[in-house]
Amino acid sequence: MAHLGTNCYGKSRVRVMKVVRHETHHVMKEWNVRVLLHGDFETCFTQGDNSNILPTDTMKNTVYYLARESQAGTLEEFAIELVEYLLANNPQVTKASVEIEEKSWKQMLIDGAPHATTYQLCGPEMQTTEVIRERDGAVIVTSGVDGLVILKTTNSAFTGYIKDKLTTLPENTDRIFATRATATWDYSAMPSGYDATRSAALTALMKAFADHNSLSVQHTLYDIGAAMLAAVPEMSRVKLTLPNIHCLLVDLSRFGQQNPNQIFVPTDEPSGYIEAVIER
Repeated sequence: MAHLGTNCYGKSRVRVMKVVRHETHHVMKEWNVRVLLHGDFETCFTQGDNSNILPTDTMKNTVYYLARESQAGTLEEFAIELVEYLLANNPQVTKASVEIEEKSWKQMLIDGAPHATTYQLCGPEMQTTEVIRERDGAVIVTSGVDGLVILKTTNSAFTGYIKDKLTTLPENTDRIFATRATATWDYSAMPSGYDATRSAALTALMKAFADHNSLSVQHTLYDIGAAMLAAVPEMSRVKLTLPNIHCLLVDLSRFGQQNPNQIFVPTDEPSGYIEAVIER
């Protein structure tokens, strides 16, 4: 006999842009929000009874309403407000989670100074957070970045690996290392400021990537994670995903040319996929 297992529902891809208009400058954020609710929804699934269902359209409107009222300066703070509001106003909900992606808009530099009201989209990466709270539990906050494209042209090698009858990859002691990094980190204690913590974490990530003499993607991933933990005392663990963006050396010999590690074809399909959690 069938029975209902774990379930939830919500609203995803709620896009909201907020502009705070100060007298001397404007502050702009663009967020993509997903809300999920867990709770007493069994009769909706099994009997078509919607009496415990908050419409997902109402969730969308809740995002806009709270965005207008909120004093939050970070995506983490806004996600916490949203989770708390949903639990406080919906007794049938036992757990709420909110995920937010934030585009990397930065004030445009004009004549060497940030312009007060003009912005430029600086990269493909998204700043991310996930906030979860069970009704009788503590708020759990995860921060991160998704799609951070970074590349270095040297200090990367890959040698000494298993070679069998299907191996065609040549060893390489000086290769391009490019990746689209995703990092998410948890906290053992709430930081004094989420923006400052994020900046410290990402600065450590990029410095470790740049400085590390890489013997493999795995080798660099571990060094990055260790550097991030060292830079952020409140961070308890970091999950890193580093898929390859391969840069393949072009064979120019058929044109009578040499290729001393200069001309490449970038490709990310298929790609290597390396993932690990680095913990204290």
